[in-house]
Amino acid sequence: MSNPVLWRPSQQRIEHANIVRFMKTLRATGTAEVDDYEGLYRWSIEHPARFWPSVRDFCGIITETQGDCVVENPDSFETVRWFPGARLNFAENLLQMKGDRAALEFYGENGSHRVLSFDELRAQALRLSRALTDFGIAPGDRIAAYLPNLPETIVAMLAATGIGAVWSSCSPDFGVAALLDRFGQIRPRILFAADRYFYNGREFDLSARVESILKSIDSIELLVWIPYQGDSEGPAPAPGVWMEDLVRGHSPAAVEFEAFPFDHPVYILYSSGTTGAPKCILHGAGGTLLQHFKEHQLLADVHPADRLFYFTTCGWMMWNWLVSGLGSGATLILYDGSPVYPDGNRLFDLIDQAGIDILGVSAGFIDSVRKAGLKPRLSHRLARLKTILSTGSPLAPENFEYVYRDIKQDLCLSSISGGTDIISCFVAGPPTVPVRRGEIQCRALGMSVAVFDGKGRSMIGKKGELVCTRPFPSMPVGFWNDPDRKAYHRAYFDRFPNVWCHGDFAEITESGGVIIYGRSDSVLNPGGVRIGTAEIYRQVGQIEEVRDSVVIAQSWQGDVRIVLFVRMTEGLNLTEELKARIKSRIREFASPRHVPSKIIQVADIPYTKSGKLVESAVREVVHGRPVKNIEALANPEALENFKGIQELLE
Repeated sequence: MSNPVLWRPSQQRIEHANIVRFMKTLRATGTAEVDDYEGLYRWSIEHPARFWPSVRDFCGIITETQGDCVVENPDSFETVRWFPGARLNFAENLLQMKGDRAALEFYGENGSHRVLSFDELRAQALRLSRALTDFGIAPGDRIAAYLPNLPETIVAMLAATGIGAVWSSCSPDFGVAALLDRFGQIRPRILFAADRYFYNGREFDLSARVESILKSIDSIELLVWIPYQGDSEGPAPAPGVWMEDLVRGHSPAAVEFEAFPFDHPVYILYSSGTTGAPKCILHGAGGTLLQHFKEHQLLADVHPADRLFYFTTCGWMMWNWLVSGLGSGATLILYDGSPVYPDGNRLFDLIDQAGIDILGVSAGFIDSVRKAGLKPRLSHRLARLKTILSTGSPLAPENFEYVYRDIKQDLCLSSISGGTDIISCFVAGPPTVPVRRGEIQCRALGMSVAVFDGKGRSMIGKKGELVCTRPFPSMPVGFWNDPDRKAYHRAYFDRFPNVWCHGDFAEITESGGVIIYGRSDSVLNPGGVRIGTAEIYRQVGQIEEVRDSVVIAQSWQGDVRIVLFVRMTEGLNLTEELKARIKSRIREFASPRHVPSKIIQVADIPYTKSGKLVESAVREVVHGRPVKNIEALANPEALENFKGIQELLE
């Protein structure tokens, strides 16, 4: 039985959608006869050599092309090459828009507010590019950033990628050890750093941490300070230089952007690092642009007049995704600070204050405001809000209902899912497809997504491994320091030959939607039955007394048993009556196999710095094994709650 439809687009919304205009263009040029999403999706995966050039042309990606080869070795994930004769410049494609309309509008938790127009953004990026070139930065050099989500962060990224350098950023909540685990591997020549940042009502000085980084990474030749407030006061902290001093005397006069190969490296992103040293994932400029422009214009339906916001730090791939919105002419709304300080309404205040059209948040944020009892539809106007994007973890069915009941009825709630590994999405939701309770709307265009059983057979309506069966342009160029590509092969292709195995436990529904049940490495397997952790979280999330939870499989008497840890609402304790109520709900709405053998109260639950629940770290602690790369955690002290629990020995 299909999940109920919670929202259908109006005819006006459909007619205004970019994706409808795209299909009309395909028909008018004789490229493809498609008139609905399902037909377009099938065509996109069956004819990639026609689909991807159509995306490039429709979205206005600037390229120099020699020859008409779209893809070499199209059937091989590990030797495929996209657009081998194409050359482009990443920054040029993001700086196409000109004029005095706002490109970036920044809001800081401490009250900071500043705006950069498209002309100002371009001028600042070009001045900094000239300064970096004069310093001797060459294509392929790494430039690292330890920065909040500031306008100057985007300026620095555009300046670096505009001259072919490789950009890699981490947010200032990362500790020194976590920074060294990442930047230490890629050996950057320049480090951009902020002097301070603000979070949850507190100010944090970064000078001591930056000093430690400089002492530990001897490849750094230049430290460039960026003042959080936008204007520097006095001399820069030694041994660095203020960015405004570095660019002084450099002209933003018109330049010819140098074109680089389609797969020229542009970004280094990092895996979470909770099971070992973080993987340094190298992404190419062309594939990143193609995917982001496709997702922005055809799926998220970004228009040039839109004001686009995603709550993200510079240490999460959604920052890279957000920044690409410049290429579609959108105004980017930037926010730096806590999303719930001084109260849970901060982002809803921002929607009204900044006139946001498209709001991006984590599933955890939606869950937290629901549990806090917020009803933004009663307290805020939300006049321009037309889309909410949710990612980071599965969005529970109850939170779908909450959005439409208590935030806004007429909007497209697009739960999306992909990852750092592909810097984009496997599944998404355009505004022409209905939203069903608990389902991601559809598979993303050009992504041949399937769900496999253990023998590699495709399934509909059953749970299994989320895979992609055909190559796509935004696959990593490779991993840093992996010359034989063995680590790259192990990460994605060990499970099923020549099939990308993403590591998500998922289901494709009869209606064409997708449900993500959690990461495969956190799937529970009591008695040989695979159970997604999200199925348990959805039921526990309905218990008002429980603020948060984490579930693992504990090895026990030759099998495994399910153990649920709960963090209670402040002032409450876990009682036997509440344990029974939790078990009863899980049994009734999931299955008897989902019912945990143990339910244990803890004071806190660990998360990564990008806000993801860390089931694997809890599992390691419970089994007395060391947690690798503990610096990847936002609150590593929370792991102490899981040590030496007597009840787990019974």
